Amino acid sequence: MPSLRDHLAAALAELDDTPLVVAYSGGPDSTALLHALATQPARPALRALHIDHGLHAESGLWAVHCRRFCESLDVPFESVRVSVDLSRGEGVEGAARRARRAAFAAALRRGERLVVAHHRDDQVETVLLKLMRGAGPEGLAGMRPLRPLGAGDLWRPLLDLPRAALLDHVAIHALDTVHDPSNDDPRVARAWLRGTVLPALREHWPHAGQSIVHSARLCGEAATCLRDGWLDAYTRLRGADGSLDAPAWLALPDAWRGPLLDHWLHAAGLSAPTTAQRVTLERQAREASAERLPLVGWLDTEVRAWRGRLWAMPRQRAFDSEWSAAWHGEPLALPGGGSLTLGTHRLAAPVTVRYRRGGETLKPVGDRHTRDLRLLFQQAAVPPWERRRMPLVVDGDTVLAVADRWVSEAGKPLFDAAGTTPLWHRAD
Repeated sequence: MPSLRDHLAAALAELDDTPLVVAYSGGPDSTALLHALATQPARPALRALHIDHGLHAESGLWAVHCRRFCESLDVPFESVRVSVDLSRGEGVEGAARRARRAAFAAALRRGERLVVAHHRDDQVETVLLKLMRGAGPEGLAGMRPLRPLGAGDLWRPLLDLPRAALLDHVAIHALDTVHDPSNDDPRVARAWLRGTVLPALREHWPHAGQSIVHSARLCGEAATCLRDGWLDAYTRLRGADGSLDAPAWLALPDAWRGPLLDHWLHAAGLSAPTTAQRVTLERQAREASAERLPLVGWLDTEVRAWRGRLWAMPRQRAFDSEWSAAWHGEPLALPGGGSLTLGTHRLAAPVTVRYRRGGETLKPVGDRHTRDLRLLFQQAAVPPWERRRMPLVVDGDTVLAVADRWVSEAGKPLFDAAGTTPLWHRAD
């Protein structure tokens, strides 16, 4: 087994003068990585970035420890405190990972590489977790050694090195490290695998780790070959409005549908589904009709089928559809999300803002006929999930405006006097 320092020296020899940023938690793995890089004979341009999640009572002390260790190595250090959003339904581990990734992406400068201490044992855990979720070749490829992140890249140079090499480095150099008790919590899937499944695997198959990593590499090669096909299909299926051609997506080969869907969702900043959720989406998309508008949701994401296309969006939360408020044109926060405003203009007298309750009619400016709002929505192809969140500006039972979509003949004099028309800032 090569030493950590020798392994990194060989990896660094393939780099130019790329500046490196070590993702430094203070734990044994990242401590070994940082120390081995900082003590290379030809030391690269280097700084350390610590993410304080604030999830443990001693996280502040861990940040102090990390700063002092970096000072001892003469490595520039930065600590970033993040807020972990637990409202998305992805669990503490997933929410912390999301917050950490966003902080790393924001902190990277152009051309820098974020170096993380993920090793072969981490890769084995990742592949097993993906396997339990029913992943295909892309997921079973595990973590990639290099991928874009923010203004730079994320680099994992230790994926072929067992964790024992990092622990040996810590022991040989008597390095002081931080212990995060969550790494031993059996309620965390990765910690449970590490403490129960992997020891049992190694007892029966001593080379299980090497075999799993080798399989991951083969899956990565297969996924790369498949990517050319589904990426080409993606450019054809995705519309200018961000929606996806549902029948064409369903007609793709099985091996293309999953990764194409994941790519589409990730590009919109949304979460990918499990295999079971994707199968449910496929079934409901096939059964969609004018009367039946399927919705499949998971975590923070929901996908709807409408008019032969798939539409992805953040999960919509319930709101009080009976809400109403007096309004002069000032920025007004809406319970259904977003806000309504007249900018710097104001109305001479207050009107009411509320949501649709059914049966509303209006005569749009320039239209000879009074029309049912439901019919207007259909003719203008306003998505059904947007209709109930569009604010109405009314005076009694008279509709003056529908968000920033229509102004009625009754509302025109009012808004002409104010010098502007309503502007609806959508939640997304």
